[in-house]
Order: sequence, then structure tokens, then C-alpha cells
Amino acid sequence: MALIHSSYFRPKVNPVKSDENPTEIDRLQDFTGTITLNREKIREIGRDGIVDWRKFTPEVTLTLRQLEYGSLEFYNQLANKSLSSTKVEFKEFKTSMVDIAGYKTDDDGNFVSTIWYPKFRVSGISLAIGDPDALVERTFTLVGEDEITLQNDNKYLIFKKTNPGTGQDQTISISDPTVVADPDNSGAYLFRVGRIRSGTYTELTHGTDWSCDGTDLTINGQSYSSDVIKYVYSASSYISGEEPFTENDSDAAGLTADSCSIYLVDTNNYVYKLQSVGIDVTFDRFDVKEIGNDDVVARGVRDRNISITLGRVLDQWTIEEILRGVAGLDFGKIDPRKFESNLTLIIKIYTSSTKSSFAIGYKFTDLAPTGLDAGVPLNDYLTRGVTLQCEDGAITTDENQL
Repeated sequence: MALIHSSYFRPKVNPVKSDENPTEIDRLQDFTGTITLNREKIREIGRDGIVDWRKFTPEVTLTLRQLEYGSLEFYNQLANKSLSSTKVEFKEFKTSMVDIAGYKTDDDGNFVSTIWYPKFRVSGISLAIGDPDALVERTFTLVGEDEITLQNDNKYLIFKKTNPGTGQDQTISISDPTVVADPDNSGAYLFRVGRIRSGTYTELTHGTDWSCDGTDLTINGQSYSSDVIKYVYSASSYISGEEPFTENDSDAAGLTADSCSIYLVDTNNYVYKLQSVGIDVTFDRFDVKEIGNDDVVARGVRDRNISITLGRVLDQWTIEEILRGVAGLDFGKIDPRKFESNLTLIIKIYTSSTKSSFAIGYKFTDLAPTGLDAGVPLNDYLTRGVTLQCEDGAITTDENQL
């Protein structure tokens, strides 16, 4: 068998709790998955060696590093929002879930397998402007419990949605492509069935809410005209007339540091001489299990924290004056003890260095300065850094919302 190059690893995202279709993950630079199987040795007194292994629920972490290209599509999918949304707030990632899938083709052009990460949640988001010449990058960390490889007759992962119609015990035909039975579960064909009703997603229970004979999916009970049924299965071929991945040649290849404008407090306070900007958003996830079940049954976020680091070459005390609330006043003393809180940071990113066409922006509110650092390198210019923290922020493609 030929090797599989990254050029033929086609990543897609499927929003579990919205009725949007799966989309490609564009401008991806790095895709890393780490699995911790969580197995514990069982020993006993009187025996030299292991009695057995106890298996806990695995922990799987995904890290996806992507070039900033001015699109809100991936953010909307991660938040389970409409793709037409022009704004995503960080608090909207609290209960959202996505499937991440990688469709693999080898160097000989043979489709080999799909790697599937079901029901993953966002645990961190980062934005990095590494230096004045850098491409802007965004990185996403997601967590879940499973990594599933689909191969041979089950090699294609299929996401479908439909309206079942109005009435009792509605039947949905599954024919394009034909479903292949789950080899791990005798008599089972579908991996998951969910319903969206009045904007609320509910995962349906096999045998109670639905059944499938390999040809038809039957939704038990009353269905309504507004219901959307989403189901996932594997097949030996893909959907007729479609490809797992469509290349995006319409959006920017990547946006650069010279296309960015950074403001502190408001858009009247442009921050000059910046050398780097780092944004790290972390979610303290709280995933609940229950006695009698090896799956996570409820998901939430205890807390979120946003840490922002601004690094610059020191020539003036502009940032410190802004933090002190005395910008433009020729104030004669800067005391960090008197720095203000409830600040705002705005990052505007344009399509080019002319800054004539807005692409995407980030806004962080209720910021408080938490640290300062100074660098005095040998035979070089002095540097200065400031760290700020908050909990609230948003990403938008509408400049008027910044």
C-alpha cells in the first residue's frame, strides 16, 4: 500500500447541535491528536505480576493550527451557530460539540480510510501574531473521548440530515450511499441519530426513539414539519456527485501582521511599536459521568480565562499611559498600582497592508492588567511586555460590531 501524504488528508468539521452541513477546515497548518487510554494496573497481595488492567474512559486531545484568513466559518461551526452569523462570542463554546473527520487518500489515488473524532468540545483558542513579518495564526484545542478509524468496507464516514415529515413513526430511506453495518455492534447500522426541534438538539436513543434495518431509518413517535434529523454512518463509497473535500480558492491564503491594527481602550488609542501579540483563551471544562455508564452524560464549562500578551520595543510609555488613564496628558508619573481595569482591546485584521478592506476582528472586554516585564538585552534595544486578562470576547466579520 502507498503512503498517505498530508496533501491527501482532507479535514472536515460537522456541527453536532446545529443543522448546518459539514464544511472543510481550510488553511490548516498542523493537525495533532493525542490519545491517553487511561488504563490502571490491578494487583493483589500474594501475586508477583498484574492481575488485569482496569479500563477508564480514554481522553483524546486535538490541536489544530490554522492560518487566519478572514473567515468566521470554522468559528461558527465550532460554536454550532449558523454559517451566516457574523459574530461569535467565546461564551458560546460552552456546550457546543463537533465531529472532526480526516478523509485519507494514498499516493496512488486510492481512498484508504476516515479518521473520526466524534463529539469534541473546544478547550482552548489562541491567536498569535509572532512578529511584524508573521502570518497571523489561530490554534484550536479540542477534547473528547474517542478516535475511530473507519476502513475497508466502512471506510467513508457519512453525515446526513433530512426532514422526516409530519406524522407518527416516519421512515427515512438510506440509499446514497448504502449503509454498511457497524462491525463492532451486531445488527447496528447507524453510529448516531439526533433531532433538532425548535433550535434544540436532542440525541435520540436506539431502540426507543429510532430503529434501522440497514435500508430505512424509522423515527418512532410523532414528527413535525420543522424537525431536522441528523444521522451518521459508514459506507464503502461516498455521496453521489460529491467529494469529501472541496478546495477553497476564494478566501485569502493567509493574512499578515502588517494588515493588523491594534487598539487599547477604544479605536482612538492605536498601539505602536508592537512586536508580538499573543491571545490564549482557555475553558475549564466540566464533563460529567454517572454510575452505570462509561460515557460522558453532561458537558459544561466551570470558567474561562483569556490571557493577552503585548510585546513591544520600548521607545515611549504609551501603553502604560493608557493603562494609567493619562494618555495624551503629558503626565509626569506612571505607577502600576494605579492602572485601570475594565479595559478593551480591539484587533482589526484587513485583507492587505493598505487596510482598505476589513476582513475579521477580535474584541476583548473588561480587561485588567496583570503583569509587566522589561528586557535589557546586551547591545540591543530595550523591550517591554504587558499581560492582561479577562473572561469575555468575541470574533466578528462585521467591523461595526467592534
